[in-house]
Amino acid sequence: MPSQTTDPIIKFDRVNKSFGDLEVLKGLSFEIGAGERVTLIGPSGSGKTTILRLLMTLELVTPVKHPDENGGVIWVEGAPYSHMEKGGKLHVASERYLRQRRQKVGMVFQQFNLFPNMKVLRNVTEAQVHTLKRSKEEAESKARDLLDLVGLSDKVDNYPNQLSGGQQQRVAIARALAMDPDILLLDEVTSALDPELVADVLGVLRDIADTTNITMLIVTHEMGFAKDVSNRVMMFDQGVIVEEDTPDRIFSDPQEVRTQDFLRAVLSE
Repeated sequence: MPSQTTDPIIKFDRVNKSFGDLEVLKGLSFEIGAGERVTLIGPSGSGKTTILRLLMTLELVTPVKHPDENGGVIWVEGAPYSHMEKGGKLHVASERYLRQRRQKVGMVFQQFNLFPNMKVLRNVTEAQVHTLKRSKEEAESKARDLLDLVGLSDKVDNYPNQLSGGQQQRVAIARALAMDPDILLLDEVTSALDPELVADVLGVLRDIADTTNITMLIVTHEMGFAKDVSNRVMMFDQGVIVEEDTPDRIFSDPQEVRTQDFLRAVLSE
């Protein structure tokens, strides 16, 4: 597995997130090094997917009064991400600032979210052309290379409804990688798939983890996959980190009772 560096590419500094009266993240702080693969595990509703949605700016942090003094800030690649600097202070980021900063973050969702009226090739080229301003020729060359990587070079002229769920998810992975992200977010990418299709998708992601230095932040219920690809596993419950360690340690000798109970329940299913 490619080595990661100690420089944090993602930093949550006492981040809070509430939906009305429901507090989902409670002063959450953690760092992820460039090139590191980190898997978030924990029960439904523990805040795992909210973390990914904050990094995709699909959700915004719940602001604190003075973010530069009291935390409540997400940093990516050493610069404020959820906030922007103005007059020497941090302020909630504008949409224009967020749009610029999130270009280096890619996400693969539970549902494939492909454009049903576009063939596979165009699904992978569309954002390259419109967001990265690549030429059609350059975008198609990149797309064909990535579709070959995920084993779908023979499906470029198919529509999504002509593919299996596993094939659609592999197209979604190629589409995310086509944007050259430094960070790849994976949100339960196999949960919508039939069991016999899961292995192909996880195999593609294992290959990406083994052959690239892309940073991965993963939410999954596939514990074997988490053990194989992760440098670190973080156990979440009720918006806080209960325990974090190497996969071998978390899965063979968890220290916290909450982690032990969760793994016992998941692994017995």
